[in-house]
Amino acid sequence: MALTPSLLFLPTTPPRFPLPPNPNPRSRASSSRSSSISTDPLLAKSNLLNLISDQERGLRTQQDPSKRDEIVESIERLAALGKGADTTGPPLSGTWRMLWTTEKEQLFIIRNAGLFGTATGDVLQVIDIGEGTLNNVITFPPDGVFFVRSSAEPEPPQRVNFRFTSAVLRGRGWEIPLPPFGQGWFESVYLDEEIRVAKDIRGDYLVVERAPYSWKE
Repeated sequence: MALTPSLLFLPTTPPRFPLPPNPNPRSRASSSRSSSISTDPLLAKSNLLNLISDQERGLRTQQDPSKRDEIVESIERLAALGKGADTTGPPLSGTWRMLWTTEKEQLFIIRNAGLFGTATGDVLQVIDIGEGTLNNVITFPPDGVFFVRSSAEPEPPQRVNFRFTSAVLRGRGWEIPLPPFGQGWFESVYLDEEIRVAKDIRGDYLVVERAPYSWKE
């Protein structure tokens, strides 16, 4: 059978037709924003801070698994953007104030401090990489504090290994020493001049900001 000229000269690419308009412009904008968040650290950071801003340091998140998943997804996005960055150097040192966590023990104290006639103030991590020390601190204004001293050994690029060395519960004019109780590690998956985001050996997450003061024993 002979081929007709029309079959001999088929186009090498299919014809193009105009696409119909997107019936959902909000979906298009949302997709564009999600793409930007996945590639822009500042947008990803802003998104995370917005997600945790009303979560009462994690208390509300405990009752909302979908919100927790959303926050963890945002953290993982930041972690991907910071993958391979060294976060164990001098910028890690300082007094860091907790904004949000999944750590049940800390959230239990925050939630129940009122049972002991007090309220939980700032919850801090005080790190000195040069000295190799880490203090976990929970304050009970005006005079109460519970803190755990630890040694800290950086393992670049992002891990810090720690070992608890002692603990103290202190009030006005009194102090109760407590025995050390454990060791572990955490990884600062994101670090800048303002915030730090960490994951630890137990799979807990922590978001902290650089406090406007330096905590001292």
